[in-house]
Amino acid sequence: SEMCIRDSINAEYGDENPTEMATLITNGRVICPGSGLDEQCDVLIQAGKIAAVGTELPRDGCEVFDATGLIVTPGLIDIHAHLYQHCTPLGASADHYCVGRGVTTAVDGGSAGASTVKGLIEYCAKPSRTRILAFLHVSAHGLASAGCSGGGTGGELDSLNQVSVEQTIAGIKDHPEHVVGVKIRLSADVADNGKNEVAAYERALQVARETGLPLMTHHTFSSVPLAGELGCPGALARGDIYTHTYHGFESTIIEDGKVSPACLQARERGVLFDVGHGQGSFSWTVAEAATAQGFFPDLISTDLHTGCAEGPAYDLPTVMTKFLVLGMPMPEVVRASTIAPAAVIRREHQIGRLAPGFDADVAVFELEAFGGFLEDCQSQLRWCERRLVPRAAWKAGEVVKITHPAAFPNQDAIRANSVAWHKLLVRDAEPPEGALAETGEPSNCAGSGDWNPGVPMQNGKVDFEKLRERALSVGFCC
Repeated sequence: SEMCIRDSINAEYGDENPTEMATLITNGRVICPGSGLDEQCDVLIQAGKIAAVGTELPRDGCEVFDATGLIVTPGLIDIHAHLYQHCTPLGASADHYCVGRGVTTAVDGGSAGASTVKGLIEYCAKPSRTRILAFLHVSAHGLASAGCSGGGTGGELDSLNQVSVEQTIAGIKDHPEHVVGVKIRLSADVADNGKNEVAAYERALQVARETGLPLMTHHTFSSVPLAGELGCPGALARGDIYTHTYHGFESTIIEDGKVSPACLQARERGVLFDVGHGQGSFSWTVAEAATAQGFFPDLISTDLHTGCAEGPAYDLPTVMTKFLVLGMPMPEVVRASTIAPAAVIRREHQIGRLAPGFDADVAVFELEAFGGFLEDCQSQLRWCERRLVPRAAWKAGEVVKITHPAAFPNQDAIRANSVAWHKLLVRDAEPPEGALAETGEPSNCAGSGDWNPGVPMQNGKVDFEKLRERALSVGFCC
């Protein structure tokens, strides 16, 4: 009965904070793969914890949030972001772009190394409402002065005297509450034109093996091959993470139109493949080729940073939407953004589920009618009928303010990012207009069949109506 339910809840949670009003989220579609839930039910929050999940939960004394027509999930977990704000070129605001979008936990992907991680913890993690954890970069100074790789400007592995196994392990041991793994960027131009890549990779692998923590690898424009004993992902082990899975540049996972056997074998070994969208690392063409083989991501992340937070990544719900467009079922999209990353960072008994005793990190989304185009990192566009938009969120039981992109879609970002199209090895049949203007190249690259998304422009802006007509004509409506 309702009285019995109330008595049971009060007995377990009622004495912790008797002045705090409970919150009941009711009538929503609760999707919680960690608990095997995909049904309409209620979620009760009390004293910062999930108190109960079920139907007809008692309302007396509760603040009620009516989630009719909405989707209720565990607070999202973005396993790859850059949040060392004001101290690194890539650092973005966690509370604006993460918890404000329903992402209650974010893992910084190597912005800090052993000599700079304390600043990340003290100045970013502790003051933020977003729970910020970290993959510790194998370079001692992390990304203190580094931007995106692939630009030929040098980076954090140019000197191996900054890549110390002992110092990195000590940094991990000194901060066990915040450091959950190891990070390395394998790109020739951040490693003295490739001279230091293999040596740095060996050291990162050693740190991961000696600490028992996962290694996250960025692998673009790299001298390290996909396959082999020191390949990437060839050398990775169960639980390690290959991020930027769907980029189309040199080191792409696509070989002769198919996913590389090295990646298929790595997945069989238990290596996890992460999206890591970022400003340059998600290509519709690559993602379509991979997912046509059933090669969907194990983990969905943004690689959020200052170059992509206002497009093309925007936030985790937007990146999740792109995988709905690609045909990934909603429960699997939620799994890859909640309980799957929670398990990787060994917090699956605290976050990532809606279950009694778990932290009350909860997000509510609308699958909103959109009827527009979503860009990839080089401004190739695909039609999207509906997108996930945050409507409410709670972190440890406290409601948070929802935020939204300044512009969506951001036409300035679409135009700016199109210039990198000519560097892609795997791409659509014709370039976005900005790429064509930049390079003057003919459109002679094999693409994805009849879909031909050269971007029509009108008065200097993307002509979305013409693009919509084109998409409808070839059936790319998801």
